[in-house]
This record gives sequence, structure tokens and C-alpha cells, in this order.
Amino acid sequence: MTSRFISSIATILTLSACTSLLPPTQVPMVVATAWQAPLPHQGSVTALSDWWQKQGGVLLADLVLAAQEVSPSVSQALSRIEAARASQAAARALLLPGLSAQASASRGVSQPEVPLATSLQAGLLATWELDLVGANRAVSDAAQAQVEGSQAQWHDARVAVAAEVARLYFSLSSCTQELAVLRRDATSRQETARLTAISAAAGFVAPSVAAMARASAAEANSRVKQQVAACDLDTKGLVALTALVEPDLRQKLALATVPSALEAIFSIANLPAQVVSQRPDVFAAERDLVLASAQVGSARAQQWPRLSLSGSIGALRVRSGGETTDLSTWSFGPLAVSLPLFDAGQRAANVQAAIASYQSALLVYQGKVRQAVREVEEALVSLHSADARAVDAELATQGYGASLLATQSRFDQGLASLIELEDARRNALAAESSVLALALERKLAWVALYRAVGGGFEPARLTLATTPQP
Repeated sequence: MTSRFISSIATILTLSACTSLLPPTQVPMVVATAWQAPLPHQGSVTALSDWWQKQGGVLLADLVLAAQEVSPSVSQALSRIEAARASQAAARALLLPGLSAQASASRGVSQPEVPLATSLQAGLLATWELDLVGANRAVSDAAQAQVEGSQAQWHDARVAVAAEVARLYFSLSSCTQELAVLRRDATSRQETARLTAISAAAGFVAPSVAAMARASAAEANSRVKQQVAACDLDTKGLVALTALVEPDLRQKLALATVPSALEAIFSIANLPAQVVSQRPDVFAAERDLVLASAQVGSARAQQWPRLSLSGSIGALRVRSGGETTDLSTWSFGPLAVSLPLFDAGQRAANVQAAIASYQSALLVYQGKVRQAVREVEEALVSLHSADARAVDAELATQGYGASLLATQSRFDQGLASLIELEDARRNALAAESSVLALALERKLAWVALYRAVGGGFEPARLTLATTPQP
């Protein structure tokens, strides 16, 4: 009877070990087979790793590194990596036997008419839960996935910080160039106002013309002051991100040279799935799916029989009545089987809750994939649009600039009115501002594309380093 019972239990455990308790951990990416927006430079050029050095010079790379070192989000991501590693160590421990040491000492009389005795005992106790169902292995794999996911989130945090630093850096550069244009325009209007005032005093022009010239000069000065404030805001934003001293940062920025236009920077794979798979947030969401799948397996494993094994070895020394007795003991077992019979539906409820969490993780993963494709497509559209408008904007600037020079010459000779001159100035200023804005738009589109394609993250080379890499 006993042998038949043990045989039945072994059969049940063998069958349960062959049963798949985990839902799928890999879900196909439902994305288009090709990008709908044009690829810059047919998708060829250099890798992402040298992005900051090539486009912003040494200063931008230094600013990015400084911002990453003091970023709260990056620090929090590092803390999550350490917590995930601790959880991984605990999960791996479940796969190995546990070993504990015991020692005791006693002195006294255990029975009447027996001499006083001293007992010393020491031993080792081992316990091991046999993971026949594979639940503990699934938890260990999930812990590894959690470590990899937290590492990807750390990279994503670094990419986000780097992109924000680049955005402010290029915005400040464009703001400074725009400020130079506005100051040049303000100087020209101030000179026109001065000459018009002299002409009005001599009676050559009406006082209303002089008033218009003064108003135009005041408006130009107001725009200069507004632009100065905008540049100061960008500078203070960089100070807050990098924790650098503002006077030192301003000095470095004044000496830095920023390229007027960014050339081909990094490659874009023709297949969207290849790009999406290199997104750290998508990779982290996939690791979360593995974790949720393991939790389902762990909850289901609680409904199956569990087998545990224990053993011990010890030594006993007893000294009584001048005689010493040494004994050694050992045991193998018991081999214990736990059979869940009735829990009022608690285990089944835990399984349903785990499945619901898995479905939620699956939806989040699929949403991350769609969002990644959308961000890449939007960045490609913005970049293509900026490139397509560049020639027209440059032609407009040249044309309005020539028109302003001609109108200024006619105004100086008294052949053009101040209204004509103001219109020419307004058109020329708008055209120059448009060129600068378009250049900034192109740079920011590259920054957005850099972040959209993962910022150089490569899952195949994922390491467990906990310090930022340059």
C-alpha cells in the first residue's frame, strides 16, 4: 500500500513537471514592414555611440556627463538595479539546499540515581525543496529579467537626460544667434530714428515720421530684452541639469563652437522591428512581461504537490561520572510531499490575479512598441520637413536681405518712405529668424530621433554595470 502511494505521488510530480505553467514570454511585434517616412541619407552613416562628440563638441559631451552624474532619475535607476540584484540573489537561493548549524550544551541530572552529566551537541541540518514543477527556476529567470529590465531603464534615464541637455544646448545656441540678429536690427532702427529726428527738426520730414521711427526703435529694443531673457532661461536650465556654477558655465558656453547644421549622424535600420527592439523602454517592458509570466507560473505551482527533502548529521558528547561517551548521528529524510486540498479558492484567486497582471504587462508592452514606432516616424517626418524647407528659407533670406539693402539705399536718398523701409526690415528679420528656427528644428529633430531609436542601447551587449559609461 505504501509503495503504491509513493509510486502514485512520483507519477503526479513527473507529470506536473512536464506541464507548462508559464504563459508566453515573447510576443511578436506587430509593426509595419518598412518606415512610411523617408529615411535621412537613405539610412546610412555612423553609429549612435559618438553622437554627442560629433555634433556638439567636447562641451556638449561634458555637459551630458555632468547632468547624468547628478540626475535624480539616473540615481533612482541605479538603486533599482541594486534592489533587483538583491532579489535575484534571493531567487537563486531557492534553487539550492539550505544548510544551518546547531550547537547546544547542558548540565544536570536527567534520571534519578544517575550522576551529574554534561552534554555537548553539534550538528548540521540541510533542507531542500525539489523544484520538479520548475516554479523556483521560473522565479530565478524572472529575477534575471528584472535585473536586465532595470539596467535598460537606467540607460533610458541616461538617454532622456542627454536628450534634454542637448535640447537646451542647441536651443541656447539658436537663441544666441537670434539675439545677434535682433541686436543688429535694433542698432539699424536706432540709427534710422536718430537720422529721422534730425530731418524732422530741420523740417524735411513730418513729426509723425520721426515718431514712427522712435516707436520702431523702441520695439526692436524690447525684442532684444525679451530674447536676452529667453537665453537666460536656457542657461539656467542647463545650470539646473548639470549642477555647474553659472559663471563658469557661461564662460564655457561663450568659448564653445556649435555647428550651424548637423549632418548625417547615425543609421536607421530599414525594418522598424530592428529599431524598436533597441529601445530600452521596449526592452524593459518585455522584461516586465517575463516577470509577470513567472508570477503566473509561481501562482499555478502553488496548486501542485510540492516535494521537500531534509537531512542532518551531528555529534554528541556526554560526560558523566568521570566517563566520556562520544556519539555521532545522521539522518536522511524525511522526503515530504505537500498536497493542497482545500483553501476556499485562495490559490485559484492568486492565479487569476497573476494572469490579470500578465495581461496588463502584455498590453503595456504592445503599447510601448506602437509608441516607439510613432516617435521614430514623427522624428523622421520632422527631419524630412526641415530638410525640404531649408533651400526655400535660404532663398527667402537672401531675397529679403537684398530688398532691405535696396530700400535702405532709396530711403537714404529720400526716394522711399519709412513705411517701406519698415516693411523691408520686418520681412528680412522674419526671414533670418525663420532660417535660425528651421536650423534649430532640424537639430531638435535629430535629438528626438536619437532618443526614439534607443540612444545607442544594444540589448545583446547588456551589462550589469552600475556606473555610467561615457
